[in-house]
Amino acid sequence: MTFPILSVMLFTPLAGSVVVLCLPKNKPALIKWVALILSFIPLSLAAWMWFSYDRAQGGMQFRELHPWIQAIGVNYHLAVDGISVPMVCLTALLTTLSLFYSFIISERPKEYFAFFLLLETAMMGVFMSLDFFLFYIFWELSLVPMYFLIGIWGGPRREYAAIKFFLYTLVGSVAMLLAIIAMYLTTHTWDIQQIAAARPFAGNPALAAIAFWAVFLGFAIKVPVFPFHTWLPDAHVEAPTAGSVILAGILLKLGAYGMIRILLPIFPDTFRTFAPHVATLATISIVYGALVAMAQWDLKKLIAYSSVNHMGYVMLGVAAAAAVGAGDEAVRNSQAIALNGAVLQMWNHGIITGALFFLVGVIYERAHTRDLKAFGGLGAKVPVYAGILTVTTFASLGLPGLAGFISEFLVFRGAFALLRPFAIISSLGIVVSAAYLLWKVIQQVLLGPLNERWAKLTDMNAREVITLAPLVVFMLLFGLYPAAILDLINQATTALVAAL
Repeated sequence: MTFPILSVMLFTPLAGSVVVLCLPKNKPALIKWVALILSFIPLSLAAWMWFSYDRAQGGMQFRELHPWIQAIGVNYHLAVDGISVPMVCLTALLTTLSLFYSFIISERPKEYFAFFLLLETAMMGVFMSLDFFLFYIFWELSLVPMYFLIGIWGGPRREYAAIKFFLYTLVGSVAMLLAIIAMYLTTHTWDIQQIAAARPFAGNPALAAIAFWAVFLGFAIKVPVFPFHTWLPDAHVEAPTAGSVILAGILLKLGAYGMIRILLPIFPDTFRTFAPHVATLATISIVYGALVAMAQWDLKKLIAYSSVNHMGYVMLGVAAAAAVGAGDEAVRNSQAIALNGAVLQMWNHGIITGALFFLVGVIYERAHTRDLKAFGGLGAKVPVYAGILTVTTFASLGLPGLAGFISEFLVFRGAFALLRPFAIISSLGIVVSAAYLLWKVIQQVLLGPLNERWAKLTDMNAREVITLAPLVVFMLLFGLYPAAILDLINQATTALVAAL
C-alpha cells in the first residue's frame, strides 16, 4: 500500500485544529507553537510532492480512491496534477507563514489558530478532490472558518464584512449545487473526470447554458469577477492581516481553479460560445480594478482592488483557452500559453499579494493607520521594510525579472492571438497598475520628506522578515527561472487544451 500523502496533508491540519482546541487557553504560547509545528507537516509533504511529481508522465498522480457513500455512488477520490500541485503547495506555504505572523494575536488565540488550521483543510480539499460531492463539501467548509476569522478578529465593521462575504459566496454555491445535481442526474456519477468525458447536456444547448452560468456564478463570485466583486474590499479591509493574506492568496484561487478544472473540460462547447462574454467581464475587471485601486487612499483597500485587477488576467487567460475549438497547432499553442499564464498568475498573485498584505500589517501595527496621505519619507527610516516593499511592488506591477511579469506576458501572448480586441483593451490595466503602485505605494509611503509623526518608527523585526523572506525568494526565482514551475504546469494545461 502506497503512502496516502494527500490524505495526510489534508487531515493533519484538521487533527491539529482539534489538538489546539484541547490545549489550555491560559497557555497562548503553547497554542501558537503547536499550531505552527503541525502546519509544517503538510508544508513538508507538499514540498516533497512538488519534487516527486513525475513531470514526464504527467496527469493525475498520488491518486486515492475509496468508496464512501455507496448508495448514491460517492467516492473519496483525491489526486493532483500539474495545475493542482502548485495550488496545494501555495496553500501549505501561506498557511504556515500566516500562522507564524499571527503570533501577535492575543485575543482568543485558541479559537483563532483552530479556525486557521480548519481553513487549511478546506482549501486543500478543493484542490485535491476529483469527486463533485467531496469537492462541494470542502468548497462550503472554507466559508465557515473565514467567516469567523473576519467576524471575530476583524476591524470595526467586521460583522458586516463577514456576513456580506458569507452571503455572496453562499448564493453562488447554491446555484452551483443545483447544476452539480443536474449533472449527476444526467451522468449518474459524481466523478469530475467521468462527467467531463460524458459531456452532459451536449445535446441540449439551452440546458447546457443554464448549467454553465450556474456553475460560473459560483466560481465568479469567489474569483471575484466584475460585477460580483463588491464583497471583496469590505472583507479585505476588515479581516485580520493573516486573514487577508489567505483570502487573497488562496480563497480567490478556488474560483479560478474551478473554472479550469470544471467549467473548461465539462462545458467546452458552451464555454466557447460564451468566451467573448467571459472575456468582456475579465477585461472590465482588469481596467476597472486598476482604476478604482488608483482612487484609494487606504493602503489595504488599494491592494484589495488590485486583486480584482490581477485576477482579471487569470480570467482572460481562461477565456482565451476556451475561445477556439478545433484548430491548427498554432492555435492550440496559443491556448496552452494563455492557460499556462492563467495558472502561473494564480501562483504569482498568491505570493505577491500575500506579501503586500503582510507588509500592510507590518506598517499598520506600528502606525495604526493605513491612510497613504499620512506617510512619506519612510524609505530612509525603515530600510528593510522599504526594500521588501519595493521588490514586492515591482513584482506586482509586472517588472521583467520578477514573477509577476512572466505570467501576465503569457496571458497576453495567448489572448492576443485568440481574443485580440480584449487583450488590447486589457493592456490599459498594466499601465494603470504601474501608475497606482508607483504613485500611491512607492511615492506616498517611501519617498519625499519624512512625516515627523514617524520619527520613532521601528523597522521590521525578525519574525516579520522571516515571514516575508520565502515569498520574496519565489518572486525572484520564478521571475528569473520560470521553467521551475512552468515545466510542472505546462503538461497539464497542454493535455487540457488537447481534450477541448
